[in-house]
Amino acid sequence: MKKLGIVFLVLLLVSGAVWGFMKSLTDRTKVEKLVLTGSSTVAPLAAEIGKRFESFHGNVRIDVQTGGSSRGVSDARAGLADIGMASRALKDDEKDLLQFTIALDGISVILNKANPVEALNKQQIIDIFTGKIVNWKDVGGNDTPITVINKAEGRSTLELFLHYFDLKNTDVKPQVVIGDNQQGIKTVVGNPDAIAYVSVGTAEYEASQGATIKLLPLEGIAASVENVRNRSFPLSRPLNLVTHAEPIGLAKTFIEFASSPQVNDLIEAQYFVPVPR
Repeated sequence: MKKLGIVFLVLLLVSGAVWGFMKSLTDRTKVEKLVLTGSSTVAPLAAEIGKRFESFHGNVRIDVQTGGSSRGVSDARAGLADIGMASRALKDDEKDLLQFTIALDGISVILNKANPVEALNKQQIIDIFTGKIVNWKDVGGNDTPITVINKAEGRSTLELFLHYFDLKNTDVKPQVVIGDNQQGIKTVVGNPDAIAYVSVGTAEYEASQGATIKLLPLEGIAASVENVRNRSFPLSRPLNLVTHAEPIGLAKTFIEFASSPQVNDLIEAQYFVPVPR
């Protein structure tokens, strides 16, 4: 009996050691997931930051989903996402949330490169988007009808565009409604008579890669990343990460990383502007 007791004790010790080892191994291999949802402008940058973050944290996965800034704010508030993404400042009725600016961007009106129009003043842009001007010949272009492209509800570019030009969405008379920046750029590339507004950074990058678009100046200031950086371009915005409360744990670590100089090269590669650190 004494021998059986010793054997039983040894088995308990061995099984305990095995259990402890397996638990330790499981803890080390357990994958933590961080979900970000929202702005299609912020999403590609967040995805690149996420990849670099994962390279430093082997047990972490960053899941980035789009859907517009309003979704990012709503999901963060409802706890459906760990972090929301918003390519605008928080509104007065969203001040229960916290925002962390990781970069700056501007919004530019774009035309097809084949369109001879090189500039439009503020009133001409208003008149085109509200349907008062419907032919390019009325602003120095070809005798062809204008195709107005507007952004879908919930997009921060729409909200900023309307605010800057003092319009309501019901004032705009579009022929095409699109979601993200890439849709707007592709539509303008495919239609020489189209006009749209998209992220300066995205448009400048796509133009540098051969997309047949041009960025129109605004109030005499060229739409460029450099002019967003020096704060001279009149229509610019912050790119924010949003949380429903003071971030803790993995969310806090990620936001601190996304707000650090360690990602400035990723921000500039997306043609956005790093904020002072």
